[in-house]
Amino acid sequence: MKKIAVFVSGGGSNLQSLIDSVDSGHIKGAVIEVVFSDRESAYGLERARRHSIAALHLSPAGFFDREAFDRKIADEMNLLGVSLVCLAGYMRILTKAFIDTFKGVIMNIHPALLPKYGGAGMYGRHVHEAVIAAGESESGCTVHFVDYGTDTGPVILQKSVPVEEGDTPESLAKKVLALEHEAYPEAVKLWAEERIKTEGSKVIITE
Repeated sequence: MKKIAVFVSGGGSNLQSLIDSVDSGHIKGAVIEVVFSDRESAYGLERARRHSIAALHLSPAGFFDREAFDRKIADEMNLLGVSLVCLAGYMRILTKAFIDTFKGVIMNIHPALLPKYGGAGMYGRHVHEAVIAAGESESGCTVHFVDYGTDTGPVILQKSVPVEEGDTPESLAKKVLALEHEAYPEAVKLWAEERIKTEGSKVIITE
């Protein structure tokens, strides 16, 4: 079985969608081996424990720098035999030290249709505020591989939803989150079935 690590910093609703998809058999050939958080209070760790999944917390405090912290996390993931890292509301930007170790097998989900509304400062409510302020007719979510930029890696899949008159950042966030809960398990399913190929900056989904 392929082993997945899910990184969270908060509640972990996307984590729950992945857990449910593995438990239901929608995602086959893979298990969630560990849930990791940089925050001891992250509810995602409790979600893991409730499903008998290893919950690992490591604080960045006491590490010399961000790369030293990331090297330690990478070492822990390697010891567990992790094959895929899924960022699900993990609020730290991964450094080269971690990306080099798991290059090409780190997924992230972003609450916008990248390349629009990505990059520094574009997370959570800030994304939805920007989408509405720009008068966009649609928004959505993107599952992508992580590279050395912020929200710049190869796109695996996207799902869209109309931005309707009267939408607020809160109402749009709710609609986009529902799509995230569909998109992330779909992307991981494709990975588990070995149907994802990356050629440069392009992802090809095979039959």
